[in-house]
Amino acid sequence: MAIRPTIWLNLARLLRLPTQRRLSTQSSSVSEAEVSHFNNLASTWWDPYGSSRLLHQMNPLRHDFISSCIEPQPNLPSSNYRHYLDVGCGGGIFAESAARLPQTKSVMGIDPSNQVISVAKAHARQDPLLLEPGRLEYQNKAVEDLPVPRIPKEQFDVVSLFEVIEHINRPAPFLSSCLPFVKPGGWLILSTIARTWTSWLTTNVVAEEVVKLVPRGTHDWSKYINEQELRKFFRAQDRWGRDGGLKSQGCIYVPAVGWRMVPGGEKWGNYFFGVRKDPER
Repeated sequence: MAIRPTIWLNLARLLRLPTQRRLSTQSSSVSEAEVSHFNNLASTWWDPYGSSRLLHQMNPLRHDFISSCIEPQPNLPSSNYRHYLDVGCGGGIFAESAARLPQTKSVMGIDPSNQVISVAKAHARQDPLLLEPGRLEYQNKAVEDLPVPRIPKEQFDVVSLFEVIEHINRPAPFLSSCLPFVKPGGWLILSTIARTWTSWLTTNVVAEEVVKLVPRGTHDWSKYINEQELRKFFRAQDRWGRDGGLKSQGCIYVPAVGWRMVPGGEKWGNYFFGVRKDPER
């Protein structure tokens, strides 16, 4: 196998980058290059053996992690008839599955890619349950384009960012734009990838170049965010993550087996991260 020149450029970048990624405080914006990349993948989004097959296989773990965050707190309002906001919903893999849960009241999925939103809407029309008024709604928007909630009734129990933040140029303002949408007692849940030698090897080299699990250009190692960097960001936020309201869990893809949770994996590879907005007292 011939290694492309970009691999060596990424390796050089890996060697010279600092150990901490600075979560820039400049205003957030949608990356046109990322939107173009995912527009090109739209037609195969719902093919379980296509370019998004790893997302299909990961989806059950997303629900498991959300349950692990919410279920230990049965007295919180967010544990009954949940309202979801799925930011960067893509073709709707998670949004559809969340909308089918018996405890779900509504799901809103948003994405800046018009082509993947069109795919999401078309696929949802195949299920009569998802056509019930208020059950599932898609909008071709970035989170910054939504009106900021003014009262808890306009907020959500779960705001999800699955495989999104590593595609954002300026993650701090992006996260800050998401925070107002979480109601008190609700959770911001995300999945992403730690910025380590291991993740560079597995995602940039093996997944893209060797076994071709995902298309070339899907991952930019320099945009990966370490779990401790997220913890630092949320420690600086007022009324977030107190009293056990912060969790993380590593996960790993095992060929021919699928995704599995791995304790401690958040330090070196893929991981889930959840933080609760402090309940009102």
